[in-house]
Amino acid sequence: MDADRFYDRDQVAILPMAFCFPGYDAKGSDLPPPSICARTWRASVLKALGAVRLTVLVGRYAQKWHLGTASVTDTVRAWRDHAPGVFPLPHPSWRNTAWLRKNPWFEADLLPELREAVKEALR
Repeated sequence: MDADRFYDRDQVAILPMAFCFPGYDAKGSDLPPPSICARTWRASVLKALGAVRLTVLVGRYAQKWHLGTASVTDTVRAWRDHAPGVFPLPHPSWRNTAWLRKNPWFEADLLPELREAVKEALR
């Protein structure tokens, strides 16, 4: 996907679980998104979007909200249960390097299917 398409509001929407940065914990990790945020606005924003052809759930909080799941690895491993309309992904972070090494199926199996689903959704 090129930059023009990515930034086209009629084709791509990025919805965070919160519209704020919640700060850091004592160890310097990001705090979780405050649950009040999603409870307050998420359903109405999703409704306003209308017919969404593809949803990419990035990280545990999005997966839990939409799928009711808790384990990122188990949820992402079961991606076929939700495709082609929904793809759960791990959060893109440098901390996930070890996760990606332990789960080579993610890059080999899921990512090619996601690329095709993105192409199809943008047709």
